[in-house]
Amino acid sequence: MKESKKDILLSLIRNGKPISRMQQFQLAGLLSVPAILVQISSIIMEFIDASMVGQLGANQSASIGLVATSLWLIFGICNAAASGFSVQVAHLIGGKKDSEARNVFRQAITAICIFSLTVMLVGVSISPHLPHWLRGGKEVCGDASSYFMIFCCAMPMLALNMLAAGMLRSSGNIKTPSIFNVMMCALDVLFNFLLIYPTHTVTICGIPLTIPGAGWQVKGAALGSFLAITTTSICMMWYACYKSKEMRLKGEKGSFKPTRQCLRKAIKIGGPMGLLHFCMCSASIVITAIVAPLGSIALAANTFAITAESICYMPGNGIADAATVLIGQSIGAGRKALAKQMAGITVVMGTAVMTMMGVLLYFGAPWMMSLLSPVPDIINSGAEVLRIQAFAEPFFALSIVGYGVFVGAGDTLVPCGYNLASMWGVRLTLSALLVGTFGLRGVWIAMAVELVIRGLLYLYRLQSGKWLKSYAAT
Repeated sequence: MKESKKDILLSLIRNGKPISRMQQFQLAGLLSVPAILVQISSIIMEFIDASMVGQLGANQSASIGLVATSLWLIFGICNAAASGFSVQVAHLIGGKKDSEARNVFRQAITAICIFSLTVMLVGVSISPHLPHWLRGGKEVCGDASSYFMIFCCAMPMLALNMLAAGMLRSSGNIKTPSIFNVMMCALDVLFNFLLIYPTHTVTICGIPLTIPGAGWQVKGAALGSFLAITTTSICMMWYACYKSKEMRLKGEKGSFKPTRQCLRKAIKIGGPMGLLHFCMCSASIVITAIVAPLGSIALAANTFAITAESICYMPGNGIADAATVLIGQSIGAGRKALAKQMAGITVVMGTAVMTMMGVLLYFGAPWMMSLLSPVPDIINSGAEVLRIQAFAEPFFALSIVGYGVFVGAGDTLVPCGYNLASMWGVRLTLSALLVGTFGLRGVWIAMAVELVIRGLLYLYRLQSGKWLKSYAAT
């Protein structure tokens, strides 16, 4: 089989051969584009998902918004656990130690299954109480509890999906997990369409068509996502274990019992990431509790604005995924100078793209909000806060792509400290101070200020080069 341009360029890194600046840009682009596409497809799914629920009314939208940050908390912790293993694999493959990389994959499957099942049980047990802890009104708590519980039941499958995708990306294969995640987005929309609405008739070209539906509303949205996640996870794990050139386990013996050394490295890399996600999302949950007393309109506007704003940083996340692979494999191959060059290239790319997206966000805010809700007050309030956020997007890019660089290097502890200091010391404090005077606008002003500070901290860390000294291949 003829090698792709991407594989040829990655082999230059692994084999210690010269790679020109133009080839570095090409490789960063080849890895970033499919990752960006899957991020864009994911946000399109969220848009459609939110729009479907938004058509049901403000209370239904607010019920999902109430627990959304709590779900992000769980997603982030599971992703951190998977990253603790996938970063090891990137380093091993960069050092041409493919057999050792597959051993890490085997051990990771067992560890992630145990971890995600534990997370699921905790989530299900707190689901009846969480909406009340978040100060939700009686009109939203019932749907919010059901939505959270169903999503928690999907955690083991979602964690395995994250693990398989992370392993494939670490091996340099970003295209395949991107395709599967696009499939998950499409399935989510399909299942939601069938489960959220009741059976109804639509007319296409003058021909009436009856569309079957369960009419389960908010519960239907959660079940649709559950089915999409489960289907995609099975496909992703099958490909990683049986089809991937670098990661396939078929035909090779090895133990699935995690070793102390593998777990220690996973905790060293993933531990600070998990702590970071826990503390960051906990702060977001606190902010949700600050917004909730403003009423269902403000809560729904906040939720939809967050969804709309994510269209700006999803490309940054895609470039960050590429940065993690490039930095991880460069360091694994012992090429720290190349890792520093790749870091600069990906950060510049991410900042340029997100700056352009910020401009689009500012001018397109009302239109984006109108896609998510038909309620004028929600549209106006959401558009107003999105325009505040648009000015912070270039600095947000520095932290997003910079974090991808640091994860690839195994440097997760110091960035964790930066994020915690800025989130808890700046965003929460300012939100609490400004919400009484400015309402929802005050919360988003605090967010924009915090993102500028965080971006400058990441820029300092990137330029210092200290992140290159973090990973020890022990």
